[in-house]
Amino acid sequence: MSAPHHEPPRYDLVIGGGLLVDPDQGAPTSGDVAVRDGRVEAIVAPGSADTRCADYLDARGLLVTPGLIDLHAHVYDGRTGLGTRADTVGIDTGVTTLVDAGSAGSDSFAHFGETVAATCRTRVLSWLNISRHGLTQGSRELAGSDSVQHAATVDTILGNPETIRGVKIRMSRSVVGDNGLEPLRAAKRVTAEIAAATGRPFPVMVHVGNAPPALGDVLDLLEEGDVVTHAFHGKRGGLFPDAGQGPIPQALAALRRGVRFDVGHGSASFSFATMERALEAGIGPHTISTDIHQQNVAGPVHSLTTTMTKLLAVGLSLNETVRATTSAAAGTIGLAAELGTLAVGSVADLTVLDLAEGATRLVDAEGATRTADALLTPVAAVRAGVVHDIRKATE
Repeated sequence: MSAPHHEPPRYDLVIGGGLLVDPDQGAPTSGDVAVRDGRVEAIVAPGSADTRCADYLDARGLLVTPGLIDLHAHVYDGRTGLGTRADTVGIDTGVTTLVDAGSAGSDSFAHFGETVAATCRTRVLSWLNISRHGLTQGSRELAGSDSVQHAATVDTILGNPETIRGVKIRMSRSVVGDNGLEPLRAAKRVTAEIAAATGRPFPVMVHVGNAPPALGDVLDLLEEGDVVTHAFHGKRGGLFPDAGQGPIPQALAALRRGVRFDVGHGSASFSFATMERALEAGIGPHTISTDIHQQNVAGPVHSLTTTMTKLLAVGLSLNETVRATTSAAAGTIGLAAELGTLAVGSVADLTVLDLAEGATRLVDAEGATRTADALLTPVAAVRAGVVHDIRKATE
């Protein structure tokens, strides 16, 4: 008598029964996501995925989105004062990809790569600081005459093409000192050289805050695909010159060129009132990020899902909010075909969320409050087909 024949599992993982929210793939719909070899193998009707799977994640009553991407974080905890642990603000909160925003420069990137990017369960990418020092010597990284090293910066980027996705620069009075716009011009020379060498666009992310330089002058130097983070702060010299006035003309011109406005919440850089004025003027965030670090993780930022809930509270739809933390973020860093999507063949990065109904009080970076009707809470994250059950991890 022959031994029973046992067929091998058809899929490594099935995420079953959830409401699939992938704005670039159409309207939300119930379905199962089947995963094999770390990639999305199929999207099928609920309950129709082959039961022969090695692992099953029950998502009934929950939202299933592409893996959340936080485009602006600070996770160089080994060398900078701001840095927080990547997994603590990453996969433990439903974020499968973090992009560190300029914590490391050319002098320290090798150490950052070895101690952070290569060691975390969260995918960690980088905006390389235009300053050689990054944030390893405090907050005046562009004050020195030798802070920008063009050749070393280019070599570092070309030597780490998978991890470094753009260049970061802080263009606030307290950072640039008397150097004005020249550091930004230097960053644009670097990104132009990288784009020419690689044949793909290479963006700069610009932190904006207190002038000088004036926001309009900064925006005039930016091109399609470049990112303005902290775009919706409530400080003087922002998008709106005075009460009752529309946005500055340079902002509208930048948007027409394809410059991307990012939230970058941070400790002092997101205002409900500014965001609401912007939405009334037809200016929405292209991406939603946290600028999360040691000094704001306990508040007012808390997490990417809390920041997403704040955008829901001021009027963004669920689809708009998910797009801004998935496909729009992936496209910004040149990874649209791989991340930020549930399309068949893409990397199996997914986030499972609970949209729990109930009034939730939210606080912006200026202490103003709004009330949301529901709170987005992470339940599980899948990175390249590997499940991280957040609820079990916190029990």
